[in-house]
This record gives sequence, structure tokens and C-alpha cells, in this order.
Amino acid sequence: MFRDKPYQGARPESAEFVFVGLDANYDAQIESSPAYPRVWEYHDDGVAFWWRQKVHHPFLLTDYRGDGQHYHRNFARTGFEPEDACRVSFVELLHIPTVGRSKLVAKDLDLAHLKWLDGIIWRGAKRNVFLSDKVIRLMLDSRRLLDSRLFFDLPEPIANHVLPTLHKIKETTIYQHLHFSNWGRRLMLEAAAIARLRTDSPHLLPCSLCAEHKDAAHPDDWLGRIGPDRELH
Repeated sequence: MFRDKPYQGARPESAEFVFVGLDANYDAQIESSPAYPRVWEYHDDGVAFWWRQKVHHPFLLTDYRGDGQHYHRNFARTGFEPEDACRVSFVELLHIPTVGRSKLVAKDLDLAHLKWLDGIIWRGAKRNVFLSDKVIRLMLDSRRLLDSRLFFDLPEPIANHVLPTLHKIKETTIYQHLHFSNWGRRLMLEAAAIARLRTDSPHLLPCSLCAEHKDAAHPDDWLGRIGPDRELH
């Protein structure tokens, strides 16, 4: 599924808020989790999932037990609601999901996927893009080692600032943010700053268009569509 849809939530090409991560990381036992059908539901249509389940990610559902909850609880502090679902996209530098801890290097990345991501960010459309310190460093490594045209003019990370503006391309603003897996005062300040952007930023598309997802198939319909041989990658 990741090969066909290498993002989560709204399509990044049309989203106003794009959060770029290293990899989509899952608990090693995710396939045996009661929440596994919901994970498939989410990856099939993250916008519809948010409308139906009232949380942006299946890791926040009550029947999920595993890694990743802290990250998504912190993201929820930004104040995005189901009505914002068509505005928010999550996309990773790595084109396939991972389990457990991983230490990614540039050679792990797929050049075609990076070029696709580069095109989304550097197109200059009206959107906010969020990169963590490690994401920035890996993007710079990929530019040095894979293709010098990637992520043109992206600077080095900025230390010890609250949601600094890293770069601007036309109407796209790139922010450096503290990864949502962290703790502490700076994380809370950045979540509040992103919440202000959420209310200040005009919609690229009326989010009433998300209403088409509200009446999508009931989530229980997924239970009959998930077989033991289904894999996220």
C-alpha cells in the first residue's frame, strides 16, 4: 500500500500542512493488534478515517497497545480537528514502513521518492512544511550523496529556537520543529505556535469538501477486507 500511497492523511500535493518524518514506524507485533484493521482503514483513506474515528491516527484508538502513541498524542496538542483533515498530510523520507528502531542513512532512501517529495515542497504552493532536525540532516545528506539538485537551498538546522522559519520558496514556508516524540516546554510552545498557524492559515480548499468522506463506508466494513496475508508495504 505504501508504494501506491507513500503518505498518510491528505494528499501532500493539496495539503496546507505537511509534516515530513524519517519513516513510518510500527510496532513489530502490529499485525496481531486488535487495531490492525483500523491501520488499514487509515492508510486507505486517512481523511475519512479522521472524520469517522475522531482521532487523526489509529495509534490513538483505545484498543491500540504499542509504540507511537506519545508522538501522536503530542501532535494532537496542535489542535487540528477532523474538520481539518483535508489540510494535513504526513509524508516520510523513507518510502516504506519500518518496525522497531532504525538508524537511516541516505543510501537507504529511494531517489524517485525523494524527487517526488522535493517537487511537492519546492513547487512553492501556499503551504507550511515542518521538518525536524534529523529530517533536515538526512535531506542534506541525500543532496550530497544522491543528487545535488535535491532540496535546493535548504540550510543547516537552527539550534535552540521555537519553530524557526528555515526557508521560504514562493508561498511555501518551511519550519524546523521539534520532533513530536520529544517532551518539555519547547514542544508545548511549538504545538501552540502550530495551533496559531492552523487558525491563521487560509484553506487551499474549503474543508467542507472533506464532507464527502464523512459518509464513507462504515469502518466495520473493513473487518471483512483484511486478510492475514495483507502487509503494509
